[in-house]
Amino acid sequence: MTNEELDENKVNTEETAETSQEQNDDTKQSEGTKETDAVTEDAPEEKTADDGEAEKVAKELASVKDQLLRTMAEYDNFRKRSAREKDALRAEIITDVTSKFLPVLDNLERALANECSDDNYKKGVEMISNSFCDTLKNLGVEEIESDGAQFNPNLHQAVQRIEDSDAESGTVVQTFAKGYKIGDKVIRFAMVAVAN
Repeated sequence: MTNEELDENKVNTEETAETSQEQNDDTKQSEGTKETDAVTEDAPEEKTADDGEAEKVAKELASVKDQLLRTMAEYDNFRKRSAREKDALRAEIITDVTSKFLPVLDNLERALANECSDDNYKKGVEMISNSFCDTLKNLGVEEIESDGAQFNPNLHQAVQRIEDSDAESGTVVQTFAKGYKIGDKVIRFAMVAVAN
């Protein structure tokens, strides 16, 4: 074969290869289009399934969030109720214990009211009485105002009525036993004499 024939044969082979390549590309492109069409046809079904799944997850999330909020509110209410009960219980315990110690304080005050020749002894009793009163104040116990105050049946117990021209009617003129309270709760009513 001559060079010309070889060149011509080579050109024919290249043309055949290019034609085959173009046919392969067309085939692949048409197959790709078919795959894309198939995917496009399936896509709406997948979107619908994904939308349903998303709605389900959103509902579950909303339900869990609602449960969490309810649980937090219940815990907050429980915490507040426990604090109130604790405060009430504390007041009850202080009231109970203090009411048992009040006669001791009364005796200390009677001892201070009496004359004593030993100043050191009297000073010691006074220090004990002051310490006792400071402890009561630290616990929130207050003395009920009585001498010169207007009679209040919620705080005072009238054990005697006295004719007193200097005092206004219904005024406490004498205290027989001091009264004590914690907050609004009376531990012991003040035993008093009231002017007519």
